[in-house]
Amino acid sequence: MTKPIVLVTNTALSDAGKKILTDAGAEVIYMAGPVNEATLAAQFAAKDINAILLRGSPPLGRSQFEQAKHLKIIAKHGAGVDSVDIDAATAAGIVVVTAGDANADPVAEAAIMFMLALARDLPKLNRGMREGRWEKPTYKEGREFRGRTVGIVGFGAIGKRTARLAKALGANVILHSRSKIKDPEGMEVEENFERLLGRVDILSLHCPLNDKTRGMLGDKQLRMMKPTALLINTARGQMVDEAALVDALKNGRLAGAGLETFNEEPTDPKNPLIYLDNVICTPHVSAMTADAMVRMGTTAANNIVGYLARGECDTRNVVNPAVLKK
Repeated sequence: MTKPIVLVTNTALSDAGKKILTDAGAEVIYMAGPVNEATLAAQFAAKDINAILLRGSPPLGRSQFEQAKHLKIIAKHGAGVDSVDIDAATAAGIVVVTAGDANADPVAEAAIMFMLALARDLPKLNRGMREGRWEKPTYKEGREFRGRTVGIVGFGAIGKRTARLAKALGANVILHSRSKIKDPEGMEVEENFERLLGRVDILSLHCPLNDKTRGMLGDKQLRMMKPTALLINTARGQMVDEAALVDALKNGRLAGAGLETFNEEPTDPKNPLIYLDNVICTPHVSAMTADAMVRMGTTAANNIVGYLARGECDTRNVVNPAVLKK
C-alpha cells in the first residue's frame, strides 16, 4: 500500500487508533475548528485524501465526493452515518462502514440511566435538596421501574442491549422495528408504531435517522402517549419535533424526557428543553467512555487500513455493500 492520507474530522483519536494508522504508514490529518462544507473543501483541495475517519456528523455528499477524487472509504467512529449521502457515496465507489457495536454498551447504559433517573424523580429531588428542601414527610410520587412497560424502537446493537438491560431490571419490554425482528429474545413485538405509543410507560428511541424516521414523533404522536409516560432519545434529535415536545412537557401531556440528542448540535443554549424541570439533558456524549473511544477508534482505523491495503473491512458493518461487488 502506498502511503495513504487519512482525514480525521476531529482533533482527537485514541492512541490505539493512531498507532494502527501510523504503523500502516498513513499520513493522518486532524481537523480543528468547524467541520463543514467549506473546511472539507479546503482539505480536499490541499491533499489527495484516501480515507475519512468520520467523527461527528459533518455533511458528506455528492459535491464533496466530486472534490475528493481519491477518496475510497469513509469509516465512522461510531454508528450513525445520517450525514453521509449513501447513494452518492455508492455512485462514487466509496465504501461507508460503521464501527458496529463498539459504542453499543455505553449508549444502552445511558438510556437506562435516563429511565431510572426520571422514573424515580431524581431531577426534582436533587433540585429540592439543593434548594434546602427535605421532602420526605410529604413526598408521595415515588414509582418503581420494575413492572413498567418499556417500548424499544429499533432493535439494532444498541436497541438490543437496552432491551436486555430493561428486562433484567424487571420491565415489561415491547419491541418495534421497521425491519423484521428475527429473534425477539422472549420479548413482545408490536408492529404498529402508533399502537405502541399508547401502551408504553417509557419510549426509548434507538433507530437510525432516515427519511422514514425523521420527525416520527410530532404533536400527533406525542398526544397518543400516556400523560405519565417518559421519552428517552439517545439516537438522533431530528426524530422528534422539539416544539411539540416542549408543549407536551409543559402542559402535562408527557411526564418527562431524557435527551442525549437535539435537532441542532450544539443545541442553542436558550433551547427551552434544557430548562424544563422534568427533562434531563446531556450533550451527545453517551458513547464517549474511555473504553468505547478505544473500541471505536481501533475499529475505524482497522477498517481503513484493511480496505486500502487489501480491499478488506468488516463487511457486517458496511452500509453500502454494493460497492464491494464492483
